[in-house]
Amino acid sequence: MLKVLVVTSVLLTATFASKVTPVQKVIELMNNMVEKGKKERGDEQIQFASFKTFCDNTVSAKQQAIAEATEMIEVLTADIEKYEAEASSAAKAISGLEGDISAWEGDTRAANKVRQIENTDYVATHKDYSETISALEMAIATLQKTSGDVKQAAASLTQVSKSNLFPAESRKVLEAFLSMGSGEVEKLGAPEANAYEFQSQAIVDMLSKLLGKFDDERHTLEEEETEAVHSFEMLAADLKNNLDSANQARTEKSEAKAKALQGAADSKGALQDTVTTRDDDSKYTADLTATCEQKSSDFANRQQLRTEELEAINKAIEILAGGAVSGASETHLPQFVQIKGTSFAQLRSDSQTPTQKKVAAYLTARGRS
Repeated sequence: MLKVLVVTSVLLTATFASKVTPVQKVIELMNNMVEKGKKERGDEQIQFASFKTFCDNTVSAKQQAIAEATEMIEVLTADIEKYEAEASSAAKAISGLEGDISAWEGDTRAANKVRQIENTDYVATHKDYSETISALEMAIATLQKTSGDVKQAAASLTQVSKSNLFPAESRKVLEAFLSMGSGEVEKLGAPEANAYEFQSQAIVDMLSKLLGKFDDERHTLEEEETEAVHSFEMLAADLKNNLDSANQARTEKSEAKAKALQGAADSKGALQDTVTTRDDDSKYTADLTATCEQKSSDFANRQQLRTEELEAINKAIEILAGGAVSGASETHLPQFVQIKGTSFAQLRSDSQTPTQKKVAAYLTARGRS
């Protein structure tokens, strides 16, 4: 507004000789200022509208991203809990399976050891039966061939008597029979020889009965061994199946545990990234919202100021264009310009008309505002 006063003083001199009065020139200048002010206000409105659209769109997008991130955080948190629960369950299952595997491996070792002991006993016992049976068969055959020749059957009968399987009572009888040497038999008379031959036949009968008994016992021993082997093989097969199943289950549970732990680790990493991104978006949104609100406030203030300025200029134009000012301009303004060395401030002196004073005071006040 102060510039208007200065420009007006210049125009008063420049337009003195023209047909256009200084007041009309001032009014034209003010009208141009009004148009320029309106244009600048409109340009600022357009620019702020673009900025406001950016603010609204960006804040809306960030708020949507924050909402999605919050939802994703809940999902990831639930996933972590699920993965950790799966890993814990798999660990418990692995512990149980390892206990079963250890027990079954111990059962397998014990079964193998028992089978080995049983087989060792069987082999030794079977050997005793076989050797005893062979000795009995040989002794019986020798006694039947020699017809009382004790010397010839002594070796087989001695071997039979040493067997652990041979009954103690039978051993005494056999030892008593063996104590009779062949020389003693030759010294005996016919009745004694006949008695010896009768006794020899009794020994053969005794040995034959023992042979049958031992043969039956050996057969029973073989059947028991066959049954023991069959039972061991079934037990070993069951233990092997249990171990195979447990080992496979342990492998599967170990893989499931590793997968769950990896899933938990991945989810934790994603959770950390999501939380960081959400927090960054939240801070950016808060900062941008504050900036947009500040700029909106500044824009409203500037718009109000521009509106007031335009109202002031329009009011000045209205006053200048009034009959009191425009009608007296041809009389007073040229005369005012011809005064040499006079300051433009004299417009506010006592020589001014009331209307001129009113215009000068109004323009000064609005200019300061």
